[in-house]
Amino acid sequence: MKIFNFLPEGWEKNNFTGTEDIYQGIVEKCDENYNLHVKLDSGLEGVIPRKEVEAFNLDESGLPKTNLCVGKVHKYVQFKIKEKDGDNFILSRKDAQNEVLKFIRTDLQEGQVVNGIVKNITPYGAFVDIGGGIVGLVHIEDLSVARIKTPYERIKIGQKLNIVVKSINREQGRINLSYKEQFGTWEENANNFTVGMKTKGIVRETEKNKNGIFIELTPNLVGMAEYKEGLNYGEKVDVAIKKIDYDKKKVKLIVL
Repeated sequence: MKIFNFLPEGWEKNNFTGTEDIYQGIVEKCDENYNLHVKLDSGLEGVIPRKEVEAFNLDESGLPKTNLCVGKVHKYVQFKIKEKDGDNFILSRKDAQNEVLKFIRTDLQEGQVVNGIVKNITPYGAFVDIGGGIVGLVHIEDLSVARIKTPYERIKIGQKLNIVVKSINREQGRINLSYKEQFGTWEENANNFTVGMKTKGIVRETEKNKNGIFIELTPNLVGMAEYKEGLNYGEKVDVAIKKIDYDKKKVKLIVL
């Protein structure tokens, strides 16, 4: 398995040492022609022409959409050097993205753990940059075992995290990611609790037939208590551990 050596934009500073690799700098401005002016970590400056800003999200003319150019101001971008004339550099973010995408299509494996930065959050999940501005989708059900109503209950925009590659569409270069593995297995979480132990939990859902109520002890460990009127989703409650069944992977709770 080849190592995925790419980093998300803004993960850390890259040294400006050569002309073959991917480098990083901060966009200082987007000019009237939607070219990005970038300050390199070395103190030098370069320009990413509009046509080199983005490999995807193009408009009908085949150029990156203007809002993408404007939206990069004051943010880190990664790039490759296309031309160098003295202290003048013509840069390409598109080339950096295509290099990352080539690795994804040929060498990235399901189950690999990669670095990521949360770039956008939607009701159904989050988009995470895993390298060079290439993003993967984490569906809300892959953020934790405990069911949540919004990804904001687990992550926030700009958060750095380690994340698992769940599936890859190599033809389209699309990636599905999973975050819940980072919270440990059921057994690892259950081992932190003992029968009779008192702790705090978070109400996650109640069964429609009112047989019980699900309470999150940790993101990857949920127990069930007898149904109790008046408890609402997201409410913090005091509970006691009544039973831990390792065979069935179930925890029974008592709401105090």
